[in-house]
Amino acid sequence: MVIAVVSDTGVRLAEAVGLAIEDISLDHEYPHLVLQQHPWRPLKTSTSERLVPLVCASLSAARRTVDTQSSPYAFARYTTPHKANANHASVALNKWLKGHAPEGCVIHSFRHSMRVRLRAVQCPFDIVNQIGGWSTAGVGNAYGSGYGLDVLYGWMEKAVG
Repeated sequence: MVIAVVSDTGVRLAEAVGLAIEDISLDHEYPHLVLQQHPWRPLKTSTSERLVPLVCASLSAARRTVDTQSSPYAFARYTTPHKANANHASVALNKWLKGHAPEGCVIHSFRHSMRVRLRAVQCPFDIVNQIGGWSTAGVGNAYGSGYGLDVLYGWMEKAVG
């Protein structure tokens, strides 16, 4: 489930592993993840706090996770009240990927491939950065609150669907 979430959202592994069930918004017009800081998992940068649309495999994985998880953590195997262990998840997932993905493919490759997929559908650079939580240089990029979830969702559907 973690691989499906990462592959079709482009979120960082630590962001996915540290999700709480309440961070998965499935009853919204545009299903999405709410990436926010938690005591067990800080965020890398201030731009890392964001909403990320769920489409295709990530949406299916999120639904299954919510339906089957009895813990408050989406991926309780890797998360405790004190720590989201992305290193442990990375080792386990990369081991699994060796037998199921092209040589050299690691879990972090999915984050990069999302950027490539968005570029392939000519998604504007600032929307790509907002989806991925990447910082964007320039004073003008700090104005406003970014693009709405409807806009992000549309680009994610084009890139993933």
